[in-house]
Amino acid sequence: MSDPGSTVRQVTSTPEDISRFWNLIASAWTATGTEPAAVLRSMDSGLEHRLDAFLTQLNSLSTDFSSEELTALDRVAERALYDLDRADLQAITDGSDDGFLYARGFIVAMGRDYYDAVNADPEAATADAECEKMCYFFAHLHNERFGAFPATGSGISRETASNPAGWS
Repeated sequence: MSDPGSTVRQVTSTPEDISRFWNLIASAWTATGTEPAAVLRSMDSGLEHRLDAFLTQLNSLSTDFSSEELTALDRVAERALYDLDRADLQAITDGSDDGFLYARGFIVAMGRDYYDAVNADPEAATADAECEKMCYFFAHLHNERFGAFPATGSGISRETASNPAGWS
């Protein structure tokens, strides 16, 4: 008997999609006039306002994207969140299952340098910092514009504890 999952082709992000994703994050921060490093240095003052400004700019930069482009960006976000789904990182960031997902959303929203630093060393993470909207940002844009959530085809989930390698 064959494995029913064996016929499902898992789609992965291209290097171009990954580069576009991180460049888009950086461009959105640039458009706000605030660098992510400044946000990290002043966590207690105006974080929510700065994240809202970032997300507004990210939305503006994504206005003309096709269904395929938004799906590709959501696939990159999904993988980034999945790769951060680890017990050692949750021990630093704290939070419930949803809270840890939102903490991972914050890490992604802060850009590639911070993401890479935290992915390499969880001690670099900021405790109790969250960006819920980043977790499904491109999926929600896709739904708003095209009437359906994107089918990333990745076969992974961004939900907490879905990455078995991170919780063994």
